[in-house]
Amino acid sequence: MLQSATLKFLTQLKKNNNRPWFVQNKTMYEAAKTDFLLLTDDLIRQVSKFDSSIGALVAKDCTFRINRDVRFSKDKSPYKNNMAGYFNKHGKKGLGAGYYLHIEPGKSFVAGGIWMPETAVLSKIRQEIDYDFSDWKKILNLKSFKKQFPEGIDTADSLIRPPKGYDENNPAIDFLKMKSFVVRRSLTDSDVLSNGFAKKTAVTFEAMKPMIDFLNRAVE
Repeated sequence: MLQSATLKFLTQLKKNNNRPWFVQNKTMYEAAKTDFLLLTDDLIRQVSKFDSSIGALVAKDCTFRINRDVRFSKDKSPYKNNMAGYFNKHGKKGLGAGYYLHIEPGKSFVAGGIWMPETAVLSKIRQEIDYDFSDWKKILNLKSFKKQFPEGIDTADSLIRPPKGYDENNPAIDFLKMKSFVVRRSLTDSDVLSNGFAKKTAVTFEAMKPMIDFLNRAVE
């Protein structure tokens, strides 16, 4: 369970995203950071019950720094307005598909899959979907999957034309055009602050695990 003080800190940080304010409120940040790390450790324990590859991780392996990389951004705000964790057997920098938790007041969500993989990895995933489309469809039609993600995979990142080597009439063409393979479920602030939040999030992650396994099978 996340503490309301953590969302309060993130709300105030968004309004005061500058170093002097951050330094002055460092104690509040440290408390929020500790709160999120405790949630992350709890979530790792919950996820490891159905995905043993996550069990060896600790919170610091999965969580991101609050500082933003502003070198190539027009937005020079020094800090992120969110706290997030990515759960992959190799940690937050691991290749392949994984589970993601994003905490941001009014904009929290859970997600999973693989976002904008490099060309070689994307080619492997497309090849696996084309080769074993029946299994891919079966995964996306699982009752648990459809309950958690009624809208299915996000189709926002897709090609207009078929990728090289694939025909428009290929039965899997809608998926082969995709450049990312991600599912997402929005969370309210009440969801985030509710009792048993880690356990509820793990249920959502478990529903996406067959898709995660399929994608990682393709990549590895």
